This record gives sequence, C-alpha cells and structure tokens, in this order.
Amino acid sequence: MDGTAPKEAERPRQSGLVTRGLLPERGPRRTLALATFISMTGGGLFMTGAALFFTRSVGLSVAQVGLGMGVAALAGMAAAVPMGRVADRRGPRETYLAIQCVQAAAMAALVLVHSFGMFVLVISLTQLASSAGAAARGPLTRGLAGADSTKYRSYLRAVANLAGACGAVVAGVVVQVDTRGAYVALVLANALSFLLCAAVVSRLPHLPPLGERDSASGTSPAGRWGVLKDRPYVVVTVLDSILSLQGHVLVFALPLWIVGHSAAPQWLVGACAVVNTLIVVLFQVRASRGVVDNVSAGRVAARSGVAFLLGMAATSAAAGAPGWLATIMIVAGVVVHTIGELWHTAASFELSFKLAPAHAQGQYSGLSATGAGVASSLAPSILGLFCITWGVAGWLALGGVFVLAGLAMPYAVRWAEQGDSRCGG
Repeated sequence: MDGTAPKEAERPRQSGLVTRGLLPERGPRRTLALATFISMTGGGLFMTGAALFFTRSVGLSVAQVGLGMGVAALAGMAAAVPMGRVADRRGPRETYLAIQCVQAAAMAALVLVHSFGMFVLVISLTQLASSAGAAARGPLTRGLAGADSTKYRSYLRAVANLAGACGAVVAGVVVQVDTRGAYVALVLANALSFLLCAAVVSRLPHLPPLGERDSASGTSPAGRWGVLKDRPYVVVTVLDSILSLQGHVLVFALPLWIVGHSAAPQWLVGACAVVNTLIVVLFQVRASRGVVDNVSAGRVAARSGVAFLLGMAATSAAAGAPGWLATIMIVAGVVVHTIGELWHTAASFELSFKLAPAHAQGQYSGLSATGAGVASSLAPSILGLFCITWGVAGWLALGGVFVLAGLAMPYAVRWAEQGDSRCGG
C-alpha cells in the first residue's frame, strides 16, 4: 500500500477530454492533431468559396475553372511518389514543413491571378504541393502514431472533418458578402493556415530519414519506383481508389439528385452534409476499433461496399416519391452510406500503413495519394454518368461496383500478405 501510493501520486492527471478519447495526451500526437485542425480549417474555408472566387472575383468561366482544376489534378499526381521518396530519404517532418511553406506561397499567389493561363500555372503549383504534402504526411503520421495507428488516423480524420466544417461556416459569410476584398481575404486566410501549420509542425520531434533507419536495421531501401513493382499493393490501391469514389457521392451526385430528380426540399442538401459530418466526427474512431490487422481491414472494406449499395439504393428510391417520403429515403441513404464511409476509411488507413514496408512509407503513401487523386479527377464524370444520366439504374449499378470492389479486397490483401515479392521485404 505504502509502496504504491507515491507512484499513483506521481502520475500526471489527464483531463476528461483525454480519458474520453476526445483529445490525445500531451505530446507529438496532440501537436500533429492541432496542425491538422489548422490546415483543414483553411482547406474547408478555401474549398467552399474557391469556385466563386475564380468565377466572380478572377472572372473565369465555369468551364475554364473545371479545365484548370483537371489539369492541376493531373499535375499533382505526378508529384506524389517522387516526393514520398524524398520524405523517406530526407526525413518526413522536414519535408512536410517545407511543403507547407510552398503551399502558403502558392496559395497567396492566387490573388495575383487575372488570366486563364496564370490560373492554370498557379493552381497546378498548389496541387503539386498538396499531393507532395499528402505523401510526406504519411510517414510523419506513421512515425508518431504509435502502436494503434489506425485509431489515431481515424481520430485525425474526425478532427479534419470538424475543422473543414468550421472553415465552411466562415466561407459562408464570405459568400454572403460577395466582394473582391472578401474573396481575397478568404484566399490569404488559407495561405496563413499553411504557415501556422508549419509553425506547429516545427515543434514536432525529428524523425530520422528512413535511409538512416535502413542502415541500422539492415533493410535495403526501396528503389526510386520500387512501389510500382509491388503488384499486390498496386491492386489494393486500385480497389481502394474505386471505393474512394464514394466520398464524392454525397458532395457531387446527391445535391444534383435532390434538386433535379426528387421532390425533397432543397435545404436537404445542407442538412445531409451536416448529418454526414456529425456521424464522421462522432463515430470514426469507434468504427476503427475492430480494424486491428490487414485481414480485419479486408473484411471491413468488403462490408463497406455492401453499405454503399444499400445507401445508394435508398437514395435512388427518392425518385418519383412524394416530398416527405423522398426526404426520409434520402436521409436514410445518407446515414447508411456514411456508415460505409466510416468502415472504408478505417480499412483504408490500416492497409495503407500495414501493407507498406516501413522503409518506404513515403513512396507507398505517394501511390495511395495518386490513386485518390485519380479517383477525385474522374469522380465528376463517373458519377454524372451513373447517378444523373442513368438515374435509378445507375445508382444501383454504381453500388454494385462498390460491392464487387469491396468483396475483392480480402483476396487482394491475402495476396499482398504472402509477400516474398514485396519491395525491400
């Protein structure tokens, strides 16, 4: 009794937020969470008002904005894997910090854009930096996450969703003001968020470049394009990219479906976004608890595909229904779809870390970011064809694609785990 009392007294007290899992304990993980909140608040602010800034303030047409964004997305994909390798070789914290500074400069340069050519150049630079940042962030998070990396990444995603919602609220005020000065302030505020994020990241501990860790462990570094030789991981990435199309269903296809193909009230567009955000913020960490290894991640990915089909079937049933019933069906579809989103995100986090060799986290994060980038660039065309042009049949068909991709994931994971051919492993 006497021997244990002093030890109990020496233990630092943790706040209720920490014990309830709402806040990481003091240290690098809380610091990275703060950096995430700052960065994603700026991101939510910019993404909500970007289209209006480019059209109403810069003077570009909607077609020009769409074309420029498409070119920028392609440019960004080219940076992910090479910059991931830089993070592996030079250290993820230093690489990520430098990229945040580049993003700040590129974002601030947008206020100087007054022509389509200049727009394409600058927005491509911002996308290059964004893709590079995503690739560097992977090994940084891996190095700080500890044993339960999936749970921590799920927590960071909940933080990112909450921050994005906060930024969107502020952007709504800017849109109401609707002046050149307000839009410029929006862009510069996002640029400032990158600098603040860099300042917070500079407080993180140094993580040795993977080249140094390789020398200590005897592991051979991956070649410059070693990740592309890992065919099982490439297949997992392709399947995960197909499933990641679901992230655009609620933000692209659903608003068009509500307004143009259902009798539901238009305010339901915003309400559905709120429902989705609240579910992710409240339950993303909880959804990750059953994902403890690659096998369980494969099973959860398969389950997510079924949830997407059920959610999209409910949403498609709103067509031709009276307004009250259409509203109920769409809300139910959003809830079920979001449950699938929680499962897919948890599985994706686990697989992107655990299937990637420790000595090439940057490269592998870069390939994952490239897959997500391809999905994002193709999403408007794919969802427009399936969900809007083909109508109810298209919603069901796309749901079927998600089911097939999900069911294939456990087999791809099993192939990847057999692993003699894995890069450097």
